Amino acid sequence: MALYNQSLEINERIGNVQGKAVTLNNLGYLYANKGEVDEAIALFNQSLEITQRIGDVPTQAMTLWCLGYLAEQQGEYTKAISYLQPALEILQRLKSPDAESVSASLDRVIRNS
Repeated sequence: MALYNQSLEINERIGNVQGKAVTLNNLGYLYANKGEVDEAIALFNQSLEITQRIGDVPTQAMTLWCLGYLAEQQGEYTKAISYLQPALEILQRLKSPDAESVSASLDRVIRNS
């Protein structure tokens, strides 16, 4: 976590906006794995704002997927769908192999909602 925070500081200092977004995602994963969901969501939302602004579509899709997963874990199925659907559309457009996993996640959320 300390190294990601250091990376975040460096990316901010040198103006590497895409690097900042990716680092925020990585920190989000760490916080989510520690069970600190609110902090993870805040980091993913910061990353999402950056990726949308700069047009980093692959990172945007992964961030949406993470937000969808966390929303599902919290039982917020409508919110999860609102993240997973655009993530799936992006990944399908990019012909990403991750599209299949997101599709399975979306199907599961829809069944549970």
